[in-house]
Amino acid sequence: KPLHLPPVVHIHPNQHPKMLPPSEVPSKSKVVWEKFSHQSKFQRKLYHYGTFPQHFSWGVSSSAYQTEGGWNADGKGASIWDTFTHKPSSSIPDKANGDVACDSYHRLKEDLYMLRALKVKSYRFSLSWSRIFPNGLRTSLNQKGVDYYNRLIDGLLADNITPMVTLYYWDLPQALQNNGGWYNVGMIDIFNDFCDFCFATFGDRVKFWMTFNQPYTIAWSGYGLGQIPPNVKNPGTAPFKVAHNLIKAHAKAYHTYDDKYRRSQGGLVSIALNGDWFEPKDVNVPREVVAADRALQFQLGWFAHPIFKNGDYPDAMKWQVGNKSELQGLSESRLPVFSDEEKRFIQGTADMFCLNHYTTKIAKDEEKDSPTTAISNQRAVAWGLRRLLNWIKEEYGDPQIYITENGVSTDSKTTWDDSARVFYYKTYINEALKAHDIDGVKVKGYTATSLMDSFEWLHGYTVGFGLHHVDFTNPNRPRTPKYSAHFYYQVIKNNGFPTTDDDKPLYGHFRKDFIWSTATASYQVTLEEDNIWDKFAHTPLRIFNDDNGDIACDSYHKVEEDVEILKHLKVTHYRFSISWSRVLPDGTTKHINEAGLNYYHKLVDTLLAANIQPHVCITLYHWDLPQALQDIGGWENETIVVKFRDYADFIFSRLGHKVKFWITINEPYNIANVGTAPYTVGHNLIKAHAEAWHLYNDKYRAEHKGIISITINSDWSEPRNPYKQEDVDAARRVVQFYIGWFAHPIFNGDYSPVMFRSSHCRLPEFSPEEIQRIKGTYDYFGFNHYTTVLAFPVDYGNLGAGTIADRTWLDSGSGWLKVSPFGFRRILNFIKENYGNPPIIITENGISERGPVDLNDVHRSYYYEKYITQVLKAYLLDGVDVRGYTAWSLMDNLEWATGFSERFGLFYVNRSDPKLPRVAKASVSRYSTIISCNGFPDPASGPNECLNPEPEGKWSINCLYNVKNNTETAIATSRNV
Repeated sequence: KPLHLPPVVHIHPNQHPKMLPPSEVPSKSKVVWEKFSHQSKFQRKLYHYGTFPQHFSWGVSSSAYQTEGGWNADGKGASIWDTFTHKPSSSIPDKANGDVACDSYHRLKEDLYMLRALKVKSYRFSLSWSRIFPNGLRTSLNQKGVDYYNRLIDGLLADNITPMVTLYYWDLPQALQNNGGWYNVGMIDIFNDFCDFCFATFGDRVKFWMTFNQPYTIAWSGYGLGQIPPNVKNPGTAPFKVAHNLIKAHAKAYHTYDDKYRRSQGGLVSIALNGDWFEPKDVNVPREVVAADRALQFQLGWFAHPIFKNGDYPDAMKWQVGNKSELQGLSESRLPVFSDEEKRFIQGTADMFCLNHYTTKIAKDEEKDSPTTAISNQRAVAWGLRRLLNWIKEEYGDPQIYITENGVSTDSKTTWDDSARVFYYKTYINEALKAHDIDGVKVKGYTATSLMDSFEWLHGYTVGFGLHHVDFTNPNRPRTPKYSAHFYYQVIKNNGFPTTDDDKPLYGHFRKDFIWSTATASYQVTLEEDNIWDKFAHTPLRIFNDDNGDIACDSYHKVEEDVEILKHLKVTHYRFSISWSRVLPDGTTKHINEAGLNYYHKLVDTLLAANIQPHVCITLYHWDLPQALQDIGGWENETIVVKFRDYADFIFSRLGHKVKFWITINEPYNIANVGTAPYTVGHNLIKAHAEAWHLYNDKYRAEHKGIISITINSDWSEPRNPYKQEDVDAARRVVQFYIGWFAHPIFNGDYSPVMFRSSHCRLPEFSPEEIQRIKGTYDYFGFNHYTTVLAFPVDYGNLGAGTIADRTWLDSGSGWLKVSPFGFRRILNFIKENYGNPPIIITENGISERGPVDLNDVHRSYYYEKYITQVLKAYLLDGVDVRGYTAWSLMDNLEWATGFSERFGLFYVNRSDPKLPRVAKASVSRYSTIISCNGFPDPASGPNECLNPEPEGKWSINCLYNVKNNTETAIATSRNV
């Protein structure tokens, strides 16, 4: 049968490659930390689309004791794990054991069926030594055990699946342990005889061999900590002696294959080593880098250094253990010594590098001469895999690498709906792809752990690593594919992550009169008057860092500066809000603040003079209700409908001859959903909007010739598990609820059935007359959108739906906002299909950041380019009637309850300078270029003048700011942006 293994250079034992020098301290591989540890979070998490080579080996794994069962069937002898789990004192939960496990010994056809359905190219499994040689020696040969593995191997080959065989996976025959186990040097020859038999018996069909699985675990956990069989607790000397024997046993088995079988069988032999990635606690501190390197040398290098470098232990390990031994008054190091002949015999005894990897740890500089112990919590830190693969490339002469184990456990309550495992595979496999595609690491195969839930060693059956769920309460041990099995099948089918249609660029242009805008909100940028946010912000401990809008960006006094940066941005429109309490301090027309009204006159006139045309967008209400109205119930009091209408009438009469673009209320969902009576508030908001719309339509439209609508916000929602109908239904409910609460009455008439069902009879009803008055109160669909969520059903809340984010999506400075551009196009199509394809004006879209200020905000440029591309796709490809786009926000401002800690701005506002200067970020250039091009010109059409930067000196910034440790220091400079 054809194999799925790429060609590997076979090395004859007498023609070893040039011996690599021993590792320095720290090793030269410290370049990996220098290369990667200073990556920004954006660079680290950016998803990479691409595919692996044609012959990439996709596999799954298992091991004999974990899956086979039949612990004493057909003459099998006892292993050390049989003995350990049968002890009454066993600490394994529920006294679990592998006596039956998945019963693969009797259910081989079912295992082969799963493998065939997954379309894997390889299957890694181990041989039970005591099933073949019950007492560990050839003289006890059990033919029925041999027959079982023949059936397995033949079954795999019949399905065109390459067997990847591990000769020893921790289950030593008990009879051999009775003679000292791996502490006994005689085990070297005994193991070699077992390997010799397996090579001779199965090697005509098996072409990929691993001698040991995780010898580090055997030595340290088995003979040092005593956690696993044979449960020897002697960390001072036993692990080093055992490891010494394991290395020599591996080398001898390798040479046996090389001398007797390679020429006729043409297979490969290696050893499966486990390695975590170790990240320095502080990469800028040399001793911490040394500590991380030492941790790698003690775990991975303990075995890889002799085999792949120079036949000897790493110098870091020899020095550390030797020095400690000397301090302890020992005559020689506790670390054994290889003779020169042994070094030559060991060096180069692997045809490829087999790596088991699960997690990443932080290394600290501590004086220890023992390996790092295992942690109880396996953290999903996918970027560590890429760095480890690069470290192996640098440290061990760029070998071919097979990832022979990688996976994550979930608790036993998780049966087939394992979205956490999907995220794990999605991120880890992508990091392997980055290492291959971007870094040139020779990654040749990936093996997912594991084929199915099985006996998980000291955890028994309380956790599961499987792509398939096994019901261990059922004697038939039925297997059920999990969500992760479906996902992994697609990865194999696609050979990685080819660029999806969602992620492909689109070149083209928007309509000629497309609206390009940016936005602010009154309370967020101006010195404010008495409103509910003003009171909230002055309540102790309510706002992050006690930030408030008392000064904010001081736009009240900086009209000219704000308009200048708008001109530089090249927007055609500017969306801002009116502060109700600035013009009507008590919320009514009893007292008019002419000074406040004059500010808006000045702002509108300055904008129009700057040719920000043809009209200015004004939001009548952006959450800053006058405190006097809140004192009488705010939006819960139905009288506010009339008060809002009167306020709108006043503003239309004073500014309407200049303003042609109105928004009544911004994001009514967020206004309603924070109070104690959300449905009452929502009801009043809808009626208030309708009254303001009719007022403008009846009294002002003919003369002012403007348009008016409401702005509704919504995330897009996808099912957490697309193969689960309950999740699909939950995702639909989320979108229907977020948008439909307000859009359905305004665009279709009355609340949607979803709203009625989810409100549990608490939703007020509109009268037939109210329905008639509300329906159709729009001139366009104002829409705010930022992110996408993954939905799943829950037994509580109005919707019965919870949401999470895909861990592969890029982060922002806001925990709720993940970069997921594809959702934008989908929700625009949802609006088209559900609300009659109305004209859509996107009134907010943007991304935040936190932490030290970096004017090179590449993540924001990336966000705008990707999201606007999705808008263009909706417009050009789907026929969605998109009329405009608004970037949130013009400048860093007060982000409501998070204060100034989250920054959405295209312009940075230096709040440590009393003048509050506005400084352009890099995203200004990207957004202004998109505006100039009215989309994305096709590079194939040649240079486009819209891509030409402005002449030098057209817009200068006199001060840039270096921000570190929350201290802002002015740097005297003059720089064109």
